[in-house]
Amino acid sequence: MQQEIVFTPFEQKANSQLTKQQITVLQVNLGKRCNLACSHCHVEASPQRTEELSPEICEQIIELINKFPQIKIVDFTGGAPEMNYGFKPLVEAARENHKQVIVRSNLTIYFEAGFTDLPEYFTQHQVRVVASLPCYLADNVDKMRGKGVFDKSIQALQWLNKLGYSSNPNLILDLVYNPQLPVNENFSLTPNQAKLESDYKKLLKTNFDIVFNNLFTITNLPVGRTKFHLERTKLYLPYLKFLESHFNPVTIDGLMCRNELSIDYLGNVYDCDFNQMMNLAAKTSSGEILTVKNLLALGSLDVIEKIQTAAYCYGCTAGSGSSCGGALV
Repeated sequence: MQQEIVFTPFEQKANSQLTKQQITVLQVNLGKRCNLACSHCHVEASPQRTEELSPEICEQIIELINKFPQIKIVDFTGGAPEMNYGFKPLVEAARENHKQVIVRSNLTIYFEAGFTDLPEYFTQHQVRVVASLPCYLADNVDKMRGKGVFDKSIQALQWLNKLGYSSNPNLILDLVYNPQLPVNENFSLTPNQAKLESDYKKLLKTNFDIVFNNLFTITNLPVGRTKFHLERTKLYLPYLKFLESHFNPVTIDGLMCRNELSIDYLGNVYDCDFNQMMNLAAKTSSGEILTVKNLLALGSLDVIEKIQTAAYCYGCTAGSGSSCGGALV
C-alpha cells in the first residue's frame, strides 16, 4: 500500500503570509499564440492557440505604464509575446516612459514570416532579450522544444551578437536554463547557476562564437504541461514533496511575486505568472479581485497586501530559489 504524501501548507513553512513590497515590475502575458509547443511550457502555448490581448486591454496597459513612474521594468511574455496583439505598441510605450523592457523570446520566432525584423527592432528600442536555451546540447533542446529548434536558436543568437547584443552595454542578452522533465523519482534541483553559466559561456563561445550576459536557472514548476507530464507519470505528488523538502527560507525576500504584478491578456491581475496560469487571482485586503481597469480607477498599484500562495510555490523556494531572473541566493 502506497504511503500517503502529506504537505505542509506553504504559508506555514514560510512562517508568515507573503506580503507585497512596492510594485516596480509589470509582467504582461500577451497571449497563448506561439510558433512552438514546448513539452515543459507552463502556459500551454502553441500554434493552435488563438487567445491574445485585445485593443481595449492594450490601451489600458499603456495607460498603466504612462500613469505610474514607480514601474521600472515591463516584462513581456506569452506564448511568443512577439506574435500576439499589442506587442510593439506596448514596447514603445514602455521605452517612451524610460522603463527597462524585457522580452522573453524563444529565438525561433525571428525566422517566421512577418517577424524577421525583430532583432533589428529590439536593437533600435534597446530591448533586453531573455532567451530560452534549456541546454547547450542540440538533442536535449530539440527533445524539449521541437526538431530543429537548437539550430535556429544558435543562428538567432549569432544574429543578435552581430547587432551588438552582449558587447553593447545597452543591449543585454540573457539565456534561460530549464532542466529536463523528470521521468522517475530521482529528482534534482537546478545546477549551480554561476558554474552552469561558466560552462554555457565556454561552450557557446568555443563552438559557435556566441557571447551573452547572464544565464538564469529556472526550476520547472508543476504547472501547465509540466504538471500534466508529472500527473501522467504519477510523479506529481512526489515532485511537490521533493520541492517542499528543499525549502530554503533565505529565498523568501527575493521572490518575484513580492514586487511584481502579472497581467493576463484579459486584463486580470495576479501576483505572478504561475498564479496566472492556475487562475489564482490577486486580491485586495477586502477580497476584491483585481483587473487593470480597477488599478486605474483606484489610482494605485500598491493595493495588494497578501500574496496568494499554493503548494507549487515550493518550486520558487527550493534550494537556491527560482524566479524569472534565475536563482535567488
